[in-house]
Amino acid sequence: MPDYTPARWTSTPVLARRSRLVASRFSYGTNPALVAEVQAAGGGLRWFEQQVSAAATRSQDADVLFDWWPDLNKDAATLWQRQVDDVRGVWEVMWDYGRRLMTRRIHSDLQVLEVMTELFEGHLHVTADGDAQATHRAPYGELIRSHALGRFDDMLAAAITHPAMLLYLDQATSTKSHPNENLARELLELHTVGVGAYTEDDVKNAARILTGWRVRMWTTFAPYYDTDQHWTGAVSVGDFTDANTDPDGRALTDRFLRHLAHRPETALRIARRLAVKFIGDDVGEGLVRRLAQTYLDNDTAIVPVLRVLLRSRAFRLSQDAKLRDPAEDVVATYRVLQARVQQPTSDDDAANAMIWQAQKVGLVPMAWPRPDGQPIDNSAWATASRAMASMEIHWVMAGGWWPSEGVEFLQPSEWAPTPLPVTFAQLVDHLARLLHGRPSNRNVLRAACEACSVDPDSTVTASSAVLTWKFNRLLAVLLDHPRHYSR
Repeated sequence: MPDYTPARWTSTPVLARRSRLVASRFSYGTNPALVAEVQAAGGGLRWFEQQVSAAATRSQDADVLFDWWPDLNKDAATLWQRQVDDVRGVWEVMWDYGRRLMTRRIHSDLQVLEVMTELFEGHLHVTADGDAQATHRAPYGELIRSHALGRFDDMLAAAITHPAMLLYLDQATSTKSHPNENLARELLELHTVGVGAYTEDDVKNAARILTGWRVRMWTTFAPYYDTDQHWTGAVSVGDFTDANTDPDGRALTDRFLRHLAHRPETALRIARRLAVKFIGDDVGEGLVRRLAQTYLDNDTAIVPVLRVLLRSRAFRLSQDAKLRDPAEDVVATYRVLQARVQQPTSDDDAANAMIWQAQKVGLVPMAWPRPDGQPIDNSAWATASRAMASMEIHWVMAGGWWPSEGVEFLQPSEWAPTPLPVTFAQLVDHLARLLHGRPSNRNVLRAACEACSVDPDSTVTASSAVLTWKFNRLLAVLLDHPRHYSR
């Protein structure tokens, strides 16, 4: 029986446990560049603060690869007319939107901002499927991104009145004689106070408050406010009341949305969402209440809540408690493989093909069909079919077989530790540090040995099979390990 006691290749750096946890939860996967960045910052918490400062001070468009897909720059009227003329469907442009999201997540050095943008695009979800809202979906994503590390009341006020949201939840055609209740209901149920904290009369009055916000459907898709269609008269939603005598209800809408953002029930929902995303699916109510109070004490600002979360005992003990969703899996695989994605020139290039990789594993970014946004708990993604799909993606990427165009993968020789020769156990430890962000263990070493039919103490040289024709097996088994599936 071979001895699977792991060897150590300490010249390949790894982060300390807590710093690794911060970097892993608030990025799309550690790699040597991120490890160096966190170390240079002085640890995970200081890196987090640097990320927050950078997101607040840098020009956000400077690092987002915005022009790789030029259709995302086109206005709503142009996008719609191009669909009418059979030039390109709006739904096809939304593929580009998912591609841009994934490519940003791979390449951006504002990792905390990208993670928080995804979280709130899910919370204030507007599906990227559907002809109408898709005409405004890319700018909506930029709106969420601009508020993702700011205050929730600002974000909510901007998101609910954005044409993408108005179109998605039928507010665009709501009238004072027939107020549509769809957006009003989801605003209360999903975006703010939650089930049990509102009544049917609250929904009706919320719908009346929102009347007047319109979009010119099936022509220019231009948003506008129609004072003739704003319902006037006294309204009451929970403890919010207003005489509502002004036919221009925009100021009323703003007051109402900010009131909802400051409700204790909303604070608890936002706190719980952050805790589930960054700690685990079953977080103690005491911590959730503490996070909620921090949210209220800081005028709905998100970053102070994250600071408390990061310093909590529950966070420190949450290693391997969170499972990557399909798109996170694909993005993390590109990142840990240090793949260099290039501007696409064909549908087969990696920047375009990665959308099909995410679909194969389980879900394209922002394509969740319901207004509740895709799940952020583990159970939705912990299935046998997802595991098999992930394994297939890992296998073809480990070999550099698909996608093979528009991307540069490291060659096996570039993965080798120096100097050679080394033992196989040392090679596995080196690779585990690069791909998992931590040293190998007995389980990792044994899996690698069995995948490659090699003993731990075998000598590895530049011409060894494990650094030539068997290397894809070695990479794949590390990518298929539970450590890579977890954030």
